[in-house]
Amino acid sequence: MFAESIKPEQSIDHASRATLTPEKIGRLAIGALYREVALAPKPGLVNPVDSGSHTDMDFSTFVRSLQALRGYFPAISRLGMQTPTYAQLQCCGVDAEQRMLQATNGINTHRGAIFNLGLLCAAAGADIALGGSCSAESVSRRVADLWGPAIVASAKPGNDSHGAVVQRRYGSGGARTEAAAGFPSAISIGLPAYRAALAQTHCPQQAAVQCFFALMAELEDTNLLWRGGHPGLDFARKAATTFLARGGVHAPDWQNHAQALHAKFVSRRLSPGGSADLLGVVLFLESL
Repeated sequence: MFAESIKPEQSIDHASRATLTPEKIGRLAIGALYREVALAPKPGLVNPVDSGSHTDMDFSTFVRSLQALRGYFPAISRLGMQTPTYAQLQCCGVDAEQRMLQATNGINTHRGAIFNLGLLCAAAGADIALGGSCSAESVSRRVADLWGPAIVASAKPGNDSHGAVVQRRYGSGGARTEAAAGFPSAISIGLPAYRAALAQTHCPQQAAVQCFFALMAELEDTNLLWRGGHPGLDFARKAATTFLARGGVHAPDWQNHAQALHAKFVSRRLSPGGSADLLGVVLFLESL
């Protein structure tokens, strides 16, 4: 069964980190993305129980997509070992996106992950080749150092993607700005939230939920802006802030509270996909 074959690697000791390979980096990327989609409750988003605010995809759609992407992350990591140009990385990503769309019958399940984790896998490959530490912080910095200016310069004025439309309409930075800067939200918000919750709960699921809400409370999520405008974004941020203020996953009734928020998000057709994308980034970075 595919789900069983991509169970995330929980940790890598120092000896195995020294022999980190593109193949292992690829497995960590797929494992992080599987953990993200399998996580519940996750307000408004697809999970193994229901499709959240989405009518065109479900959990099985994401599994098919991950199957199609299994070769992409090792490949772009190997490419990263050659310190490629951003244009070369883009070509690799375009091919992966076509495989994703073919597997999902044209549904965009992982375009954000192809972009975000593709860059990070390439940076991890560069770290290996250059003898770097291949840590969460070093890999994120390397994305900014190697490709940051090119990521910003590659924005197309006429791009009609949801993120580009929202950026023009609301002036939001979006995924491109986040990546070009070395994923500062993942490093300064997501990772600390995940690590603190994991230290207290010793439960990776609870830590991931806490991380997700911490990101949603702070991000200018372009998916929320696309679906709900500023009112939708404000509603989601306030809901996340309230959840965290009540103790987050440390509160006795946290699951009921999160599930109630899931119902409210679905009723408003809100989907914090940008926060989910960065959760996948955090889970990948933490696995390094």
